[in-house]
Amino acid sequence: MNVGSGSGSTLAFIFAYIRSMRLYFSFVTGIAGWIGVSFYDFCCPGAGGAGRKALILGMLFLSYGVNQVINDFFGLKEDRINAPNRPMVTGELNPGAAMLVSVGLLFLVGAVSWFLEPWSVVPAVIGVLLNILYEYAKAWSLVGNAVFGLSIATCMAYGFLASGPPPTPLFTSNRISAFALVALINALMTYYTYFKDYRGDRAAGKKTFVVKYGLNAARYAGVAGAFLPTLLFVLLHSLGWLPLGDVLFMRDFVFCAVMTLFLQLWTAVLYFRHPLGDRTYFSLVTNIRACVAGQVTMIAIFNGTLALYLLTASYVFIGFLFDLHKDARS
Repeated sequence: MNVGSGSGSTLAFIFAYIRSMRLYFSFVTGIAGWIGVSFYDFCCPGAGGAGRKALILGMLFLSYGVNQVINDFFGLKEDRINAPNRPMVTGELNPGAAMLVSVGLLFLVGAVSWFLEPWSVVPAVIGVLLNILYEYAKAWSLVGNAVFGLSIATCMAYGFLASGPPPTPLFTSNRISAFALVALINALMTYYTYFKDYRGDRAAGKKTFVVKYGLNAARYAGVAGAFLPTLLFVLLHSLGWLPLGDVLFMRDFVFCAVMTLFLQLWTAVLYFRHPLGDRTYFSLVTNIRACVAGQVTMIAIFNGTLALYLLTASYVFIGFLFDLHKDARS
């Protein structure tokens, strides 16, 4: 598992590794973790410093990419059909060396997490295990989506627990509700990604919902699914499990919520109209923006100004980073 000889080979490996991270996805885990950090700030004002938060968020933003490389390692069979130009498929990125680097980075994150707050290691380990399980759970229809959603939701738990000593009680209705919403939003996001992977998943025997029930049924299910996060939020709020914050922040919350619903519906429309082909790949940027906007909306419950900044920045930079990956076959 030699990376290569000489600085040129090492540099080529680094670039191939970064390409494989697909950093436009980094906002998915980064913002999910930011929900946890924001919740902790709300519960324990003034706890932790800016440096601690920056370290936590930096690890969360990069965590998707590191785990993406691990997914590529386990998903080589279908990627040879779905994404034949990915570095690990073409040979630009040595699979064994990439896996070794990823595992090393995960151990480093674990060590830093133990130093920050030992309890934060728990969701970090669970998240990694769920990510590995996900590659196999894809074969069980919607189970794969649920596993993926839960793996991203652990980022919220990590951001909360890494921010300082766990408050008492640890489990409250609003935290459990936020966890469920993050899991659902990300399960829905990954559901739409299966359209672009349809041919490879079918050839590899991965019976995702799209493969099992066909493109036509999956298109209609995608439109219905676009309403699920909103319906779950309304249900949780009506039960009093996820109360809104100060009325001063309501305008920011409503704005973020409306933008989220629009992006979720537009995502469903895009995949309904283009379930296959290059347009399916390029719809991915709207899909990611919808997912991240949904997570930002939860931050707006407690910090509307921060949510507006994050909604704007994430929308811009997701598009910028996605434009660096214009090859639909990678």
